[in-house]
Amino acid sequence: MVPVDNLIAFTLAALVLIVIPGPSVLFTIGRALALGRIGGLLSVLGNALGLLPVIGLVALGVGGIVAQSIVLFTILKVAGALYLMYLGVQAIRHRHRTAAAATAAALPRSAWRQLGEGFVVGVTNPKTIAFFVAVLPQFVDLNAGSVPLQMIELGLVFFTIALLSDGAWALVAAAARSWFGRSPKRIATLSATGGGLMIGLGGILLLTGNKH
Repeated sequence: MVPVDNLIAFTLAALVLIVIPGPSVLFTIGRALALGRIGGLLSVLGNALGLLPVIGLVALGVGGIVAQSIVLFTILKVAGALYLMYLGVQAIRHRHRTAAAATAAALPRSAWRQLGEGFVVGVTNPKTIAFFVAVLPQFVDLNAGSVPLQMIELGLVFFTIALLSDGAWALVAAAARSWFGRSPKRIATLSATGGGLMIGLGGILLLTGNKH
């Protein structure tokens, strides 16, 4: 078990990092604007679930290998960025279909698909691996038991905070979407705006830094 002092310190650090708007928040807002409240929350859940295998890999030491390999890190970064841009393009292409589904109170795509898309974004985010590799070991106490288990415990704390924070952002963005009314034209515009945010986010991730 992680010592209480270390756990509190990590929780505060993770809270500051997560609450400040960043790539995950932009993704959440983009999805909520494009797909509505349910789509936004499913994307948040999928994105958070994508953290779990990353946490496991980092705890086992595999994450460190990826973070230290320029080739592997770059491949993962490019794949994640391109997938985000693909989702953005799809949101823009199908904005009228999304608007029609919204006015009919129906989902434009299956819940499993929305959950899966969020998961892919979460699991292919190299910045998450870099953060866990760099930060988790600093809060581990070598005298407190199994190091991998301590890192998993810290990772789950991060997972919980991210899920709650991003979920709140999704609800706020979805409320703003609903405020525009049920006009298909307005919903289509918001869907395209959300798609544009995801494309921009993908471009930022693709162009920022060579490694971290």
